[in-house]
Amino acid sequence: MQTTWTEFAAQAPQIAAIFARRHRATGNLCLLATLRSDGFPRISPMEPRFFEDRLWLPGMPATTKFADLSRDPRFCLHTATVDTQVSEGDAKLWGLARYCTDDALRHRFAVDLLQETGMDLRGQPYPLFGTEITGGSAVVLQDGHLDISVWKPGAPERVVRKH
Repeated sequence: MQTTWTEFAAQAPQIAAIFARRHRATGNLCLLATLRSDGFPRISPMEPRFFEDRLWLPGMPATTKFADLSRDPRFCLHTATVDTQVSEGDAKLWGLARYCTDDALRHRFAVDLLQETGMDLRGQPYPLFGTEITGGSAVVLQDGHLDISVWKPGAPERVVRKH
C-alpha cells in the first residue's frame, strides 16, 4: 500500500511533523538512499519539496541517484542531522519514487519552484519523482527518554520509549 504525503501526515502526524520541521530547519536538505546497479546503497544529498499533496524528489538531469530510482524505485529519505543528542528530533521515510510524466503537473511544479526559490526550470528537462510513502519513523528526546515513532500503512502510528 502506497500513501501520499497528505495521507501519511493524517495517519502519522508525529512523524510527519518532525520530518517537516527538520526539513525546514536544514533549508530542505535531506539524505536520499537509493540502490546502485550493483545492489549496494548510495546516499546522496537531496532537497525534496512538498507540492500538491505529495512529497517530490526533483533534481539535476543525468545524476546517478535518479538513474538508481529509474531502475529501482525504492528509496529512504532521512532528515539531515548533525545533533547527536537529537534534541530537535530526526525522521526518515521510505517508499517508492515514480517518475512524473504529466507535463501539466511538471509545469505547475516548475512555476511553484520559481515563485518560491527563483530557480527557473520551466521548459527544461529535469527529473521529477513523486513519492509513495510505505513507512516512516522518527526519534525525539522527550523528558530524558528517547521516543521512537514508527508507522506503516494500515496501522496506527506507534511510539516505543527507550529508557
